[in-house]
Amino acid sequence: MQIPRLHPDTIAQVKERVDIVDVVSEQVVLRKRGKEYVGLCPFHGEKTPSFTVSPNKQMYYCFGCGTGGTAIKFLMEAGKQSFSEVVLDLARRYQIRVKTLEPEQRQELQRQLSLQEQLYEILALAASFYQHALRQPQGQQALEYLQSQRHLGEETLQQFQLGYAPATWETLYRYLVEQKGKPVQLVKDAGLILPRKSGDGYYDRFRDRIMIPIHDRQGRVIGFGGRALGDELPKYLNSPETPLFNKGKTLYALDKAYNAIADQDQAVVVEGYFDAIALHRVGIHNVVASLGTALSLEQMRLLLRYTESNQIILNFDADKAGTTATERAIGEIADLAYKGQVQLRILNLPDGKDADEFLTHTPDGAEQYQQLLQNAPLWLHWQIDQLIIGKDLKQAPQFKQVAQKIVKLLYKLEDVNQQTYYIDYCAEKLSQGQTNLIPRLIQNFQTQLNKLRQTPIKKDDKSNRKQHNLPVSIDLSLSQEHTLLQEAEALLLRIYLHRPEYRQTIIDILDAKDLLFSLSPHRFLWQQILDVQSVAQSVLLQHPEKLISLLQDRSIQFPEEMVLVEHLFHLNEKRSQDLTRTPLAIRTAAACLEVVTWNKHKRYCIEQWQKLNFATDPKRKEYYSQGIREAYKRLQELQKIRQTNILDIHKFAPI
Repeated sequence: MQIPRLHPDTIAQVKERVDIVDVVSEQVVLRKRGKEYVGLCPFHGEKTPSFTVSPNKQMYYCFGCGTGGTAIKFLMEAGKQSFSEVVLDLARRYQIRVKTLEPEQRQELQRQLSLQEQLYEILALAASFYQHALRQPQGQQALEYLQSQRHLGEETLQQFQLGYAPATWETLYRYLVEQKGKPVQLVKDAGLILPRKSGDGYYDRFRDRIMIPIHDRQGRVIGFGGRALGDELPKYLNSPETPLFNKGKTLYALDKAYNAIADQDQAVVVEGYFDAIALHRVGIHNVVASLGTALSLEQMRLLLRYTESNQIILNFDADKAGTTATERAIGEIADLAYKGQVQLRILNLPDGKDADEFLTHTPDGAEQYQQLLQNAPLWLHWQIDQLIIGKDLKQAPQFKQVAQKIVKLLYKLEDVNQQTYYIDYCAEKLSQGQTNLIPRLIQNFQTQLNKLRQTPIKKDDKSNRKQHNLPVSIDLSLSQEHTLLQEAEALLLRIYLHRPEYRQTIIDILDAKDLLFSLSPHRFLWQQILDVQSVAQSVLLQHPEKLISLLQDRSIQFPEEMVLVEHLFHLNEKRSQDLTRTPLAIRTAAACLEVVTWNKHKRYCIEQWQKLNFATDPKRKEYYSQGIREAYKRLQELQKIRQTNILDIHKFAPI
């Protein structure tokens, strides 16, 4: 959407209404410290929080990387959006009327903004249609299933707006398009219909399914989950991603649960729609469902906004798929869990039941479930138990395997007292009741952990690196880092400018690896690219090759800055040939940027480690020692990815 120049009154109202803590906490787990909040910086890798947010000043600042600014700047940097895009999004959030400097453009802007509102309206109509169909003869089987097998009364059916999608192919299409007159493209964009593969026309996405509306935090329908009544696969079918619905960023029933989560200072995450509905039915309201996927980091951060002590309980199914989903969820949020930024517990119900089954078949099910929640083990207890389940610890190979995996888990714990507790806990577990073995097992665990904490040595001593299991990696001087950055960043920008088909690939890899352009000329050009793309979106969709000319037009406004990047707009014969190997070049350049980042991190850890005395500060000494080992490990991995000499990237991108 092309955004016209916004009126200063709109900008001023947005700045006045926006709350920086609210904005930042959507992406960063914040803890209150005095008058400010602190968390891990989202713009560079760190393990000790140096990112501060001041509610009084309405500013953020990172003491690690030096970035700082207002809520608007935070969203621009975090979302790679232009100033106008961010202001417009915030105006929608705070329901501020948008005015533009050009009055004639105001109507068009409002029309474009209303598209989302039209999608909300279409989805609300669809939800009402499905609810009505559930009470018709064709929905009788679905209604009986909900009442007899799921034990849902009328109040619950109404609360969750449950419905039925008829088995016919075009019933919803005819209702929305022919009866209600909704544009077919909008109905398609809402994820409700699909184009026929042969011939013209559309058909309903959901057919002969129980329909479960998915709501956003404000209670608006943004998508659906459909459960098949017969043997049709998949058993559960979700809406596709749409302008309103993103499965990985949405939690089912959050609109009904967030108040209870805040009141009880605890959130319970279950796997299925009906698990969440069943728990709400019996009065346990602090429950959400993960939409059939393992809990993502974004979903976790969304939950943590509502629980002050960050208490989360995962209650996924106890079958193999549920265990895998739990392990994946732990993996997603492992950094937060190891640092104690989330109090994560795992609940597996008796006999492998899910929450709905447990409540149905257990006397006083709700009371028993609450008791199990209170006794749910911490995530690390659960992981240790999973390592032991099915193993014969009387067999030496299996005992050794379990012990080695336990050591790897314990090594990641940063708190010394916590590590001591779990050493004792694991020793007791592995002793299998033979108490005389516990002291020997404790000593064994401590010995293995101490080996992993071996003192890192000077970076040029390769023999010592091997002795301490540290991989040999390339160490870059500051001048080499600058050269590598200059060449790798220039290569990515050149590909972005001259190979439109790879633009999304570059954006994805930068986002996935959390990479930024470091050199000021390149950082300036990247910001101009993002701004031009937001302003001229419709033009570039039709003519992506016009990006360079639109950028060159900005030389009038930024003559000194643009002259420093002008050479990137042109390709000679050699550079054109080099760009034929674009996928390899992108991977290589991204790996080079990571190499520089990890070298900086390694250098910083070495400097800090050398300043410390193990006798007086063992915890921090070990912290930086671990950071050095992690850096060496990642640098070795990057060596394999790059597939070329670390200082010879100019073969792909001569400057």
